[in-house]
Amino acid sequence: MAPVKKHVVSVLTMAGGFLHEILSFVVFSMLDLLDFLLCYAFKVADVIMEAERKPCYCSSGKEAITSSGKILVSEQGESKIVSLTCSKLQMEEISDTLYARPSLVSEVSKCSILQSSKRISCRRGGGPVRPTFTVNPTIFEMLQGRIGRQQMFPAPRWSDCDCKTCTSWTSSSCKETLFVKADGAKDNVQEDVLFIHGFISSSAFWTETVYPNLSKSAKSKYRLLAVDLLGFGRSPKPADSLYTLREHLEMIERSVLEAYNVRSFHIVAHSLGCILALALAVKHPASIKSLTLLAPPYFPAPKGEAATQHMMRRIAPRRLWPMIAFGASIACWYEHITRTFCLVMCKNHRLWESLARLLTGNRVRTYLFDCFFLHTHNAAWHTLHNIICGTAGKIEGYLDEVKNQLKCDVTIFHGRDDELIPVECSYNVQSRIPRAHVKVVENKDHITIVVGRQKAFARELEDIWNNASGLRM
Repeated sequence: MAPVKKHVVSVLTMAGGFLHEILSFVVFSMLDLLDFLLCYAFKVADVIMEAERKPCYCSSGKEAITSSGKILVSEQGESKIVSLTCSKLQMEEISDTLYARPSLVSEVSKCSILQSSKRISCRRGGGPVRPTFTVNPTIFEMLQGRIGRQQMFPAPRWSDCDCKTCTSWTSSSCKETLFVKADGAKDNVQEDVLFIHGFISSSAFWTETVYPNLSKSAKSKYRLLAVDLLGFGRSPKPADSLYTLREHLEMIERSVLEAYNVRSFHIVAHSLGCILALALAVKHPASIKSLTLLAPPYFPAPKGEAATQHMMRRIAPRRLWPMIAFGASIACWYEHITRTFCLVMCKNHRLWESLARLLTGNRVRTYLFDCFFLHTHNAAWHTLHNIICGTAGKIEGYLDEVKNQLKCDVTIFHGRDDELIPVECSYNVQSRIPRAHVKVVENKDHITIVVGRQKAFARELEDIWNNASGLRM
């Protein structure tokens, strides 16, 4: 009976998997169409509300002549700006996943464009074609709009929240620095600890969990610095930013390392924050005392496959289940559906926070609402693609640098039940940095690796810092 039962289970599993594939294809094809329609709806709304049409990544590439001095961006391979019309704008690296996301609608559009191009070529007699460069119009127009402007664009878009919390950064003293929540030692600071949150989050992820649970002894020695990343929480949310790796790192350096005169420091980072932590560690190798990474998103790309596209398909697999993967797929693949989400949820976050307090009275859920909704669509969209996907080809280099150039301790925490960033990612990091210690926490996922076990995690952090500093409490 056992072999028969095993065979039945195997058949049912295969049938369930096949049904899931079919349903996923149908649902995401419908979402492709919905996003296509929302594109035109937002174009009309932008013209009505802002008197101008804002670019989006649905547009196809357009030609740019090299002699004109325009901004040139590659369509394939490594995507970066290779020429600028103003010396104030620096070399920016952007992810090809911003504009190269295959879908049913995009493939049909490409076929139509290809057929039209062939007909035009035939009418021209098939003569020699002048070599041109293609540039994604969204990147072109956004960067072109920044030329000549000295400061970040302060005004929120009509679809963004304009409450005091979300626009507090527009005051003259806050435009050029991130929001940093400092705690712990003030006079006798022995060492600093930098906390970097993950995607769609804020410093509250640390200040409402870890901060209150650190011992008095730890707070007397360590200065705690939790930052809201560019575009999130109470930090600046410039509408003309591409939220590239350079922009994120420079803002952290200016707002934390320079502002607080930090010389040596520990880093604690979660999810997307792990990428920034590694890049920061490589940039300041002599200053890092310890690296603590929670759920680092590292998926080595198979040979011959673009690292950016591989990363996108791993974190956003266009599948209905598990639900967190479905949500990630929506966030990564659909520019206009996610803008609709931000319009409904983020613009009205005060309403949802009030409802959360009324219905649950649960403080943890309230601050998580604060984490999830205090951002703009522009910030979330570009950060996801330019940091999580766009740096996929750099991670191995960062890990090798940490292995060979840094002497600090590396500790990795991962929830066994994490369905967004699987445990294999932490072991992938360990394979590049053999001295890294991986701790897998049972029955915890991407969020509950901290939330719900904050007391235990605070003790673990204290041990890591003390061991790295040679201190004992």
